Amino acid sequence: MSKIVFFCIPAHGHTNPTLGVVRELITRGHQVWYYSYNSMKDKIESAGAKFVCCDDYDTQLKLSQKDGARIGKDLAFSTKILVDTTLALDDKICAEMEQLKPDCIVADSMAVWGKAVAIKLGIPFVCSTTTFAFNRHSAKIMKQSAADMAKMILSMPKISKQIKRLQNKGYPVKSVLDLIQNDEDTHTIVYTSPQFQPCADTFSDRYAFVGPSIRPAEEEIEKTKNKLVYISMGTVNNDMLPLYKNCISAFGKSEYQVIISVGNMVSLQQFGLLPSNISVYPYTDQIAVLSKADVFISHCGMNSASESLYFGVPLVMLPQTAEQNGVAERIMQLGAGIKLQRTDSKAILDAVNTVINDSTYANNAAAISKGFHACSGAAGAADKILSVCQK
Repeated sequence: MSKIVFFCIPAHGHTNPTLGVVRELITRGHQVWYYSYNSMKDKIESAGAKFVCCDDYDTQLKLSQKDGARIGKDLAFSTKILVDTTLALDDKICAEMEQLKPDCIVADSMAVWGKAVAIKLGIPFVCSTTTFAFNRHSAKIMKQSAADMAKMILSMPKISKQIKRLQNKGYPVKSVLDLIQNDEDTHTIVYTSPQFQPCADTFSDRYAFVGPSIRPAEEEIEKTKNKLVYISMGTVNNDMLPLYKNCISAFGKSEYQVIISVGNMVSLQQFGLLPSNISVYPYTDQIAVLSKADVFISHCGMNSASESLYFGVPLVMLPQTAEQNGVAERIMQLGAGIKLQRTDSKAILDAVNTVINDSTYANNAAAISKGFHACSGAAGAADKILSVCQK
């Protein structure tokens, strides 16, 4: 029996893919401790792991919604949050790991404190990557504008200052890339397929592409029209009332059934009386909706995109961050969706009509889905972790 410790950030898109792996490990008779945050406690404990709360140490939880939206858009700010949390957790984690003596640490790629303590204490380590894996080949998909490049260059002094704080505490990091990028020797679980991963053949055999982890649907969605359009901008940067209103205007007189998930930053009262074919909710069971949908208008976060493609649903994409833009670029390369160039009602309707009326998009999404279903899934991820424990 192995003792395995997971570390993750307080984000559903990073936590959810690991839960099936936790269940698989526990079913096989292993012990799992999971360091996370109270917002994730119930789902982690329902998977069978021992939950360890980190709320008192995480700077990100104390951010305003406005600052929270900067995560993923401002590299210097994101680096500071990661470093603040790593240093705040330093004493707690090091002491507890020395006492527990786990056989392996599994840390989300953004939970750099897990990786750091594994290096410090010489504990076998596995990185859990819910985005694409990146090296110099696959990084080319992250097409950055001149403005993005200039912004990053200007932020480097601030980033270097944060890296120096880690170095002063004995962390062996040379640059921000040591925090957010794995080398070829790092054992890494990637929750996508080799077909969807850009340049998959350029990664070493220490990378296991296990496919997306898709939970079962928890609700039953009734499909009332021949075609169902689903709209969601995710759970973070979703304060987008003008976009939602343009979608309502675009589809109000259409033959489509439309389901819109707007999150908790937009009041439903702001929409007034809705057309009979359109439903707006704060949240929906996304898996249940996508299992019936014909097209997904999405911010193109990796989790949402993977869930859509798992069910063979093509996308109309409006990425909000560099990471989401990279996912959108890959989907366009594989012909399973298109990007919105404008967000007025006509542009939205035209884009959805294009994807629905041209079967090529659905066919290409179905091909990606087939690759996802052929992956080893949670069992393959568990095999990877246990192989590292045995070493």
